[in-house]
Amino acid sequence: MTSTLRPASVAEVEQRPGRWLALSVLVLAVLLVAVDATVLGLATPYISEDLKPTGTQLLWIGDVYSFVIAGLLVSMGSLGDRIGRKKLLLIGSTAFGAISVLNAYATTPELMILARALLGVAGATLMPATLALIRNLFHDPRERSFAIGIWGATASAGTAVGPVVGGFLLGHFWWGSVFLINLPVMIVLVLVGIRLLPESRNPDPGPWDLSSVVLSLVGMIGIVYAVKEAASHGPSLDALAVAVLGAAALFGFVRRQLVMPKPLLDMRLFRNRGFSGAVLADLLTVLGMSGLIFFLSQYLQLVQGRPPFEAGLAEVPAAIGAVAAGLAAGRAARRYSVRAVVSGGLGAVGLALAALALLSESTGYPLLGTALLVVGVGAGFSFTVTADVILSSVPKDQAGAASAVSETAYELGAALGIALLGSIVTGVYRDFHGPAGTPAQAHESLGGAVESAAGLPVHTADAVLSSARAAFVDGLALAAGVGAAVLLATAVAAWFLLRGQKLEA
Repeated sequence: MTSTLRPASVAEVEQRPGRWLALSVLVLAVLLVAVDATVLGLATPYISEDLKPTGTQLLWIGDVYSFVIAGLLVSMGSLGDRIGRKKLLLIGSTAFGAISVLNAYATTPELMILARALLGVAGATLMPATLALIRNLFHDPRERSFAIGIWGATASAGTAVGPVVGGFLLGHFWWGSVFLINLPVMIVLVLVGIRLLPESRNPDPGPWDLSSVVLSLVGMIGIVYAVKEAASHGPSLDALAVAVLGAAALFGFVRRQLVMPKPLLDMRLFRNRGFSGAVLADLLTVLGMSGLIFFLSQYLQLVQGRPPFEAGLAEVPAAIGAVAAGLAAGRAARRYSVRAVVSGGLGAVGLALAALALLSESTGYPLLGTALLVVGVGAGFSFTVTADVILSSVPKDQAGAASAVSETAYELGAALGIALLGSIVTGVYRDFHGPAGTPAQAHESLGGAVESAAGLPVHTADAVLSSARAAFVDGLALAAGVGAAVLLATAVAAWFLLRGQKLEA
């Protein structure tokens, strides 16, 4: 069934002056979030060496941000619809900068996990607000598609800027400096945003229901935590109990939304096949890619021995591909079809991940760089078009909640991907057979192996590192293979779910 799109009213056709300058402020917020996510992966070996987290704590440092943000996105998107998206964006940006300082000066794994969780609370305000404001700034469908392309391209550019800037900082300063770079960006964003961004909100939003917020948070975190625990340690009664609690909370959230006259999230949005198909495609795509994204920096630095700045540059092709594809995605979807562009993009990512399943310690950069370029192009086409479909499917008054659903799918996919695929890497790695006298710390993480080897005799250290690196690469290759299967299956599903969908003319 083809989606039914509303004709624009006379008021909607009028274009807001200064909208492109306002867009520059929004993409600055997107750039900040993207840089923060990629910088963490590059800094992980240094955090591991300094704070000495266990393997499980290291996974928590990596994914607790996604857990919290996934649990709060819908609530924050709805809050922006109520109190004003500009107001929420500026408050969240200020908090994001302040909490970045706490991340930079964390002294224990537990404090680092707490700081990342708090950063997730602040981050949950940013992404839905930016997309919702784009929906209200750009009423012309083609302009909006291009604006969404710039939005997506900036996020992709952040994945390139993050490793390069982070690599430079890690080469000259301590790992906390990669978080402190958020401060000047936040200051500029807030000062310029106050002047340029227009305020927008739902004129008749209803109250912000705290019970729904709690149910959403408990449900999302419960489900993701249970999956993580089961993937890391196998099925257990504790994981099952948390999963049941999370499922019950989500069931209660859905039921409450269906009976509320003004819900936080209008569940009727999911009756639109295009909306639901785009959300599902985003979730599964990020899930399939997350294992590679999270562990790639460790592979480049700790396995292939690249310095941080070089490792950052090595990841640039993915961002270049995504930027180019994001800017062309809207035009391509109108010329061909939504499902052709989305399915084709996802299929390309799946094939590139399949190639990366052949990784070895000595894999040359031409293969790795080409695969990353294809991943970027495919993801750029897919994510940009699905974001446009999601925003075009809802009234602009509900743009915050709809944007939050889109971002929830992304963050939930990232959390599940790190939990599932990351646990595959960790599980394979922990079972490596080192020589007699291999410290227990070496089995916790590759960073732990590198650190512990420094205190061993040369012959023993070489043997420990050789075994640890081989096991890590085996785990990463297996995770890439599983991710390839997920992406190819998602490409097939998107072909059917997005049948008949069109972008607004």
